[in-house]
Amino acid sequence: MSGKIKDQQAILQKLGIAELNPMQLAAKKEISENEEVVLLSPTGTGKTLAFLLPIIANLDPDLNEAQVLILVPSRELAIQIEQVVREMGSGFKANAAYGGRAGSKDKIELKHAPAILIGTPGRIADHFRRETISTDYIHTIVLDEFDKSLEVGFETEMIEIIDELRTAKQKILTSATQKVEIPSFVGLKNPTQLDFLDQASNNLSLKIVTADTKDKSAALVQLLGHIQTGNGIIFCNFKDTIQEVSDYLHDHQIEHNCFYGGLEQQDRERALIKFRNGTSRLLLATDLAARGIDVPALDFIIHFQLPPKQEEFTHRNGRTARMQKDGTAYLLKGQKEKTPEYVKDIEEVILNPPSVFENSDTITLFISGGRKDKISKGDIAGLFMKQGDLNKEELGMIELKQDCAFVAVPISKSKQLIHQLNNSRLKKKKVRISQLN
Repeated sequence: MSGKIKDQQAILQKLGIAELNPMQLAAKKEISENEEVVLLSPTGTGKTLAFLLPIIANLDPDLNEAQVLILVPSRELAIQIEQVVREMGSGFKANAAYGGRAGSKDKIELKHAPAILIGTPGRIADHFRRETISTDYIHTIVLDEFDKSLEVGFETEMIEIIDELRTAKQKILTSATQKVEIPSFVGLKNPTQLDFLDQASNNLSLKIVTADTKDKSAALVQLLGHIQTGNGIIFCNFKDTIQEVSDYLHDHQIEHNCFYGGLEQQDRERALIKFRNGTSRLLLATDLAARGIDVPALDFIIHFQLPPKQEEFTHRNGRTARMQKDGTAYLLKGQKEKTPEYVKDIEEVILNPPSVFENSDTITLFISGGRKDKISKGDIAGLFMKQGDLNKEELGMIELKQDCAFVAVPISKSKQLIHQLNNSRLKKKKVRISQLN
C-alpha cells in the first residue's frame, strides 16, 4: 500500500488546486501540531480539505485498520467527504456509512477496514455495537458540523461513540456557526480555536422582491424570468410548500429538482447529481441544503420563505458568493409579510417585463456499472467520445459510484447516444444506458 501514497502537492495537483486558502493553511498547521482543534469557518470555504490534508499525512500506510472517524450530521455530507477522499487519490481507503441504505452494503464495504471511516452518528453507533469494525486503532475523531449533529438529535449516539473511543488522541471539531457551545461530553481540555467566520464573502448582494398578492408562486416565476439564467437554490421552510411550488413550476415548464428530508435517499442523491452536473439548474429545497452538501458555486439563492432564525438565513446565503465569486440572495415577500429585523441593507428589485428562465440544454444518462466493475471515468469518456461521437466540449460531468455512473450529455444527442451505446461493454461488463428521470 505504501507505494501508492501521495504527498500533498500530488493531491492538490490531482484536485486542480493551485494553492490552499488562508483558512486551509492555518488549519493544516494547527491540526498537524495540536491534539484538540476547533475550526469555525463559513460554508463553502473548503473545511473538508482543510482537515483531510493533515489527517491523511498522519495515517500509517502499513496498518489495515480504521484510523480516523469522521462524524457528520447528514447522509449527503458523508457521501461528499467520501467522494473528496477518493478524488484526492491519496492511496488510503475511505468508506461512508449512513442510515437509509442497506446494512448489508456497509458489511461488504467494511469487510476490509477503511483507514478513514465517515458516517452519521446513528449508523456508526450501530456498527460499534455490532462490532462490525475494530475501534482499537482509531486515533483521530472529527466532528464535522458538530452543532448540526446535535441540532438534529444525535447527542445520545455521539456520547456513546466518544465513550467507545476514549483512547483517541486527536479531536477536531468544525462548524460554520458563530457562538457555538462545545458540548462537555466531547471532553476537550484546552483546544486551539481557529475562527474564520468574519472571512465571509463581501461579494453577496441582498435583494428583496415584493409579490403583488399573497400567493408568491407567480412572483417566483416572474423573478426567475428576471434572473433568466444560472444555477440557484429556492429555499422553503416545509416540504408541503415545496410540493406546491414544484407543481406550479412544472405547470410553467420550469425544470427543477426537489431536495428535502422526506425524500427517499436515492432521490435525494440523484437530485444533487443532476444539480451538480448542470442538467438541472434549480434545486427546490428545505434548510437541509443550507450546508453540508456538495454543490457547485451558485449564482443565486431565493428565500421563497424566510427561516425563523438569522443563523439559517446566513447559512442559506452562504451557498452563493463563495470563494470570492459574486452571488445574489433574493427575498421573496408577500404583500403583507413583514421583513424580519435581522434583514438589513437590502435593495428593492422591480421586476423586468415578463421573461423566461432558461432551462438546461443537457440531460443526465444513467450507466449500470461502477467502481466495483473496475470501470473508470476515462473508460466512460472513451465510450461516449469514440463510439458515441461526442466531442470533449459536449461531454459533461461524469460521476462514478460503486455500482453505477452518471454522465451529462446534450439533450439534442441523448436519444442517439442511448440507441448507439446501450448494452456496450465497459471493461468486462455489459452496461445498460438510459435517461435518468
